[in-house]
Amino acid sequence: MKITRQKHAKKHLGFFRNNFGVREPYQILLDGTFCQAALRGRIQLREQLPRYLMGETQLCTTRCVLKELETLGKDLYGAKLIAQKCQVRNCPHFKNAVSGSECLLAMVEEGNPHHYFVATQDQNLSMKVKKKPGVPLMFIIQNTIVLDKPSPKTVAFVKAVESGQLVSVHEKQSIKQLKEEQGLVKNQEQRRRKKRKKISGPNPLSCLKKKKKTQDPESSASEKKRKRK
Repeated sequence: MKITRQKHAKKHLGFFRNNFGVREPYQILLDGTFCQAALRGRIQLREQLPRYLMGETQLCTTRCVLKELETLGKDLYGAKLIAQKCQVRNCPHFKNAVSGSECLLAMVEEGNPHHYFVATQDQNLSMKVKKKPGVPLMFIIQNTIVLDKPSPKTVAFVKAVESGQLVSVHEKQSIKQLKEEQGLVKNQEQRRRKKRKKISGPNPLSCLKKKKKTQDPESSASEKKRKRK
């Protein structure tokens, strides 16, 4: 059973590696439910995950997950200890913490550019992760770690990229890198700066001389009479 699980994991990893640029060390985002399941199953994550994925791994979490575990009290004290030993990744909720599931979803937005794996036992979170292409999903079942197969959304995205309808995030990053190496990005920025309008002087129409006021004929006639007197 262990050999077949590793074969499936190798196949799924190859899919994500070829289509989304997933690479070692694999960054695995843990939530409180996954830590609790590992504690109950007596799973040594730091030892078993690299063996299962056949590569170097980094266990990660967020501040929101840690705060959520703190608020849940003594029942999840062991899960909190496991999460505290993980590397803490910066999330966009620095001032106002959110739930762990909401935070992990935010970490894999915009095409999952950091190639995070999401490790959770939360079914609701798992369903939402499967709707995001390019996010590997992990869970624990019968005290064993499992890397889920690519979701239908992910497979459909890859097919659309292959048919030329879409451009993958991995391809966008490689194109950007090539442009930077060839100096095209700097040239584009310089062109944009040149296109900016120069500071122009005042409007010539506003600088026209003021017309002299024409005197009324009656007032000029009265002035002449006064002079004659």
